[in-house]
Amino acid sequence: MQISIDKYFIYFFYLKLKAMLTDFNTLPENARIWIYQADRSFTPEELVEIRNELDTFLRDWTAHGSNLQASFELRYKRFIIIGLDQSQASASGCSIDASVRFIQHLEKKYDVQLLDKMNVSYKQGEYIAYKPLSEFKKMAKQKAVSKNTIVFNNLVNTKMEYEEHWEVPASESWHGRFM
Repeated sequence: MQISIDKYFIYFFYLKLKAMLTDFNTLPENARIWIYQADRSFTPEELVEIRNELDTFLRDWTAHGSNLQASFELRYKRFIIIGLDQSQASASGCSIDASVRFIQHLEKKYDVQLLDKMNVSYKQGEYIAYKPLSEFKKMAKQKAVSKNTIVFNNLVNTKMEYEEHWEVPASESWHGRFM
């Protein structure tokens, strides 16, 4: 009996290792990226909990029974960035739905908006400001923000775009049309 339990344990351990998170820095340039911006900063305690929840979710994230090689970053206490190496397995409709349900769970648990894409985050010095798009447009007309204002382009799709075009002057993003 002991031998079969040991074999089961080894097999279970193998499956868990297989589903380990990928180091975000090792994701390929063409890795798929999803960015969720919060309408407020997370507390240090919330960040610890969110890290643990993301770790658990991404370890178990699958598409048609195949483990997805994914990772995440939390930036500026406000952004959740999920990356997926699609060279092993691509996200399916069901797996993307599962990730959206997970983000909705975080929204409810932490009383925060993460899925509302009609808002803009930008830098004011070292502070990250968050405004409705309509208010950002008004600020641009009033010259309260400029083409040099650093904005966060959450529409990037790949890791390379994320690294090169996520945190940029408004003139280099879709935000520039309002300047």
